[in-house]
Amino acid sequence: MRFDYVIVGGGSAGATLAARLSEDPTISVCLLEAGGRGDSLLVRMPMAVVAMLPGWGKINNWAFRTVPQPGLGGRRGYQPRGRALGGSSAINAMLYVRGQRQDFDGWAAQGCTGWDWDSLLPYFIRSESNENGADAFHGDAGPLQVSNQRAPRRISRAFVEANAQVQIPPTEDFNAGDNAGAGLYQVTQFRDPARNGERCSAAAAYLFPAMARPNLTVITRAHATRLLLEGKRVTGVEYLRGGRRHRVLAGAEVILCGGAFGSPQLLQLSGIGRPEDIAPHGIEVVHALPGVGQNLQDHIDLVLACKSRERDMFGIGLRGGLSALRHMLKWRRDGASMAASPMAEAGSFFRSAPGVDRPDLQTHFVIGLMDNHARRLHPGFGFSCHVCVLRPHSRGRVWLQSADPRRAPAIDPGFLHDERDLQTLIRGARMTREILHAPALRPYIHAEMWGVRDGMSDADWEAVIRKRADTVYHPVGTCRMGTDALAVVDPQLKLRGLSGLRVADASVMPTLLSGNTNAATIVIAEKCADMIRAGRAG
Repeated sequence: MRFDYVIVGGGSAGATLAARLSEDPTISVCLLEAGGRGDSLLVRMPMAVVAMLPGWGKINNWAFRTVPQPGLGGRRGYQPRGRALGGSSAINAMLYVRGQRQDFDGWAAQGCTGWDWDSLLPYFIRSESNENGADAFHGDAGPLQVSNQRAPRRISRAFVEANAQVQIPPTEDFNAGDNAGAGLYQVTQFRDPARNGERCSAAAAYLFPAMARPNLTVITRAHATRLLLEGKRVTGVEYLRGGRRHRVLAGAEVILCGGAFGSPQLLQLSGIGRPEDIAPHGIEVVHALPGVGQNLQDHIDLVLACKSRERDMFGIGLRGGLSALRHMLKWRRDGASMAASPMAEAGSFFRSAPGVDRPDLQTHFVIGLMDNHARRLHPGFGFSCHVCVLRPHSRGRVWLQSADPRRAPAIDPGFLHDERDLQTLIRGARMTREILHAPALRPYIHAEMWGVRDGMSDADWEAVIRKRADTVYHPVGTCRMGTDALAVVDPQLKLRGLSGLRVADASVMPTLLSGNTNAATIVIAEKCADMIRAGRAG
């Protein structure tokens, strides 16, 4: 098979890019996705994320694990990643958060011309259909449905009030370039009558409406094994499907959209990257590129939780099960019940210290007890609050464990490798507990969990953090964009030193955003499509 463009990975970036490129009927596009279609009830019903996130059975989920983390007491962290069309947007909490203006301006300052906030804002606007309408920061005609929550719990509103009581004021919009404050998150969720309350993954927004185009071919259950090269040009992709090897050729370009773990792994399997990561596995080094797999960044996160006598939340047990069933039936009728909830309904952004120039901590308030990524369940009802370090100093990497493409890569986020991250998270944990004990939320607390109590010293908090902290699911940076010797792609997202290959996903982010990464990943693909179109026109 031969196409103009072959896209590897049908996640947030790949689904967006395939749809945008195939808008031109003169361009042929092939999208390869290792997972399935991503349109089952488990994906469409937001509350069903509790069945996919833990990774049992790897339902739409790669369910990766990290190497042992010295900063986490030698524990191996958990890294859920979407494995279906829509990628992680098919299994995430649907939160629509762009990041701060300074994040993108920082990319431009590092040599990534055209990636500053003002340059990317038109793509954010173009991509969304915001329920609150169009204005200077938002669009109302894009593919991605950005909606107000269908039926937020009253405890989530109490969380916003509790933030105000500790001097974190409410905000109506986390996405205007300055996300400081507290509020209910907007979500990527359908609101039209036919699909009201359903998840709007990137595939549902962009790809599914385009699937009937004759110039677009989507192949699911296709696990890419290596890139095909002729000299210094990438010409196609080899993949496994149904136990057989296949090849697909690209007349113009191959574009990697495998994410922060998948994209560097496929490059390394193809002999592209650091020789020390490739040669030990018997793979010929065809292009030494020292930045591949380096610069991994992720939000280190701690969850505080409280048991509660309040039952208007997600619960485990007979009462909780009956309540969930009622909400599911109501969701099927009108889309407006707890089954439509992102679970992380509210949040806040604030500074860890007065001298910090902008928020460096984020909270996600969850209407249920979250323990070990929902992999450990507790009977009864309760609520949780994540707090994460937005701009960590620690860096990690991704590398091959084997020449077998079916084996997961080695993932080392380097959590708490830099002492500054630990100190910021200690301050964040203290401040988050202060929010939870503010007057608006205190009546909801029956008992705190995991030994959190009054009078904890920094050493006490450190012990809790090293025992319980982990990712909040935002890995980036392993195919970093830039102009220096360690950059993997240039600002046009073209791989340095080879032709016919781009990378367009969260792996190209030079530094981690001060917030959730899905919205910006979609925008990376939107901009990539424009750059490709401009190149063809030129």
